[in-house]
Amino acid sequence: MELGIKGKNVLIVGASKGIGRAIAIGFARENANIVAVARTEDLMKEVRDEALAKGAGSFEYIIEDIMVCDTKVFAQSLIDRFGVFDIVVHNVGGSLISRDPLGDGEAWNYALKFNAVASIDMNSVLIPPMIEKGWGRVVQISSISGKMLRGNPLYASAKAFLNAYVESVGRALAPKGVVLSAVEPGAVSFEGSYWDKFVKEGHPRVNDFLRHHQAIDRFGTPEEIADAVLFMASEKSSFMPGAVVPVDGANM
Repeated sequence: MELGIKGKNVLIVGASKGIGRAIAIGFARENANIVAVARTEDLMKEVRDEALAKGAGSFEYIIEDIMVCDTKVFAQSLIDRFGVFDIVVHNVGGSLISRDPLGDGEAWNYALKFNAVASIDMNSVLIPPMIEKGWGRVVQISSISGKMLRGNPLYASAKAFLNAYVESVGRALAPKGVVLSAVEPGAVSFEGSYWDKFVKEGHPRVNDFLRHHQAIDRFGTPEEIADAVLFMASEKSSFMPGAVVPVDGANM
């Protein structure tokens, strides 16, 4: 299938490992020009080398922590340096935050910024130039937790907020040629992931989780998530603005 990604200028925020790395390599196979953002330079050098070997038209990386920088200023600096992006993927956030359902506003605001607002702030700068040229794709990495509302309440609520943003703002952008969407990964296992150590240990909670929550009876892979992201970033997603797409092994 011809995705129409070759030669597109792609920004990936959170590209150093796991799902983000798989997304970067996926775009590299499509011969895209990639700018990647992450916090760890050693990992980004590895991704750069692999991406160029797999066919990326170009690959640049920026070391930055979006939780400490001014995200609007940072987004503008990326445009100033690399030009307008055709495709933006926000692979940001995580559940390694406070799990206290009665946590204070600071804890909830941190979870919200980490999982939604930091990328939304960047979008306020990155999307208007897409509108001006009449084409763009923005893909947010959400989580099935935002739909099932299971697990960490702060994480699930933040991802539910992100989903609502995608659906509502996606509608507003629909007539402007910009497709804003989200992909909701289910349980994914990769080196260094939450589930990885339990799988390696043969921990009984693995089989218990798969039996009760994964109809497919296995964990997903980063590449399976990346495939969905590439489709949503392509010409083929033109009739899918505001879509929130589960890629979750039939989570239950």
